[in-house]
Amino acid sequence: MSKRAVIIPVITLAAAAVLLFFIEGCWTSWRSGRAEQRTDDAYVRADMTPLSTRVSGTVRNINVDDFVTVKQGQLLVQLDDQDYRATVEQAKAALAAAEAQLEDNQAAKWIQDANIQTAEAGIAQATAAIAEAKAGILAAQADVDRTAAERKREEALLASKATTHQEVEQAVADAERFSAALAIRQADLAHADAALTSSHTLLETAKRQRSALDTKDAVFKADIQAKQAAITVANVNLGYTQIFAPTAGAVGERHVLAGQLVAPGMQMIDLVQGDVWIQANYQETQLTNIRPGDRADITIDTFPGVVLHGKVVEISPASGSQFALLPPDNATGNFTKVVQRIPVKIVLDKGHPLEGRLHPGFSAIVTIHASGKHSAKEDTQP
Repeated sequence: MSKRAVIIPVITLAAAAVLLFFIEGCWTSWRSGRAEQRTDDAYVRADMTPLSTRVSGTVRNINVDDFVTVKQGQLLVQLDDQDYRATVEQAKAALAAAEAQLEDNQAAKWIQDANIQTAEAGIAQATAAIAEAKAGILAAQADVDRTAAERKREEALLASKATTHQEVEQAVADAERFSAALAIRQADLAHADAALTSSHTLLETAKRQRSALDTKDAVFKADIQAKQAAITVANVNLGYTQIFAPTAGAVGERHVLAGQLVAPGMQMIDLVQGDVWIQANYQETQLTNIRPGDRADITIDTFPGVVLHGKVVEISPASGSQFALLPPDNATGNFTKVVQRIPVKIVLDKGHPLEGRLHPGFSAIVTIHASGKHSAKEDTQP
């Protein structure tokens, strides 16, 4: 074998190795440094709201057809609301009963206030009767003492034949009469004392009952607040029997029909909002110089030859794999490096020629004019 036959393959392999090394080291920086970054992993997107019911019931009416345009606040679905209206009326009746109980308690408080005043008047009357009885006892006691002395004197005079039997009998009668009057006055005092004790007892009982009525008052007021809250809840649930369009847009496919029984959380209809944008999923190596505000050119596969214009408004804070149900964990098992894709949101310019004709899911090709290129000197600065 000649020396030339050996050198040529060696030189070829060396050149291939150098070329491979150059591509491996410079391909990423060359691609990320391009002023125009293009991707065909892009789609038309829009906000889609799945409208669900928060209460159970039977669908009475569906007021829209599939794929029609609706206005904000337009009634889309009506559930049968008879049960919920009855619940509202029941809650109102319960509130009326609670308010009536409060009124009854107020009347009972007024009656109890009158009882307290009566007991206080009884105490004042019994106190006056006691004072009067004590004064009567003092007066009667003086008459008893005087007539008792008179009786003794007359009996002594009768023993000495200095008076008559008639005078003695009169003195005895006076003494007994005034002794009876004293006993009556003492009985009046005992009766007044008993009346005073009874009035104090009645007053204390009336005050305690009045305090209990105050406690009931607070209970009834709290019950009224609970009944008012129940009315609010019933009205809210009644409002849930009507499903309105939260924004203007287009209705997707209906998931229920009239007469169907639905449960809370069941998806009934989809609403696609009218404003659309473009989501372009760029490789991470293409985002080096892309900034929010960069201009973009968009072509839609459905409308070939039409170029739309827009600008970058947001770059996703994480790659799409991080939002997956099961994000990858490269710390476990074998590792294979895969270039990640980062969603970029692009808003179309107003008044573009396809206004109203773009639908979520359309495929697109996006070219972003990157404005973030900077010098190598700036790269080396901290």
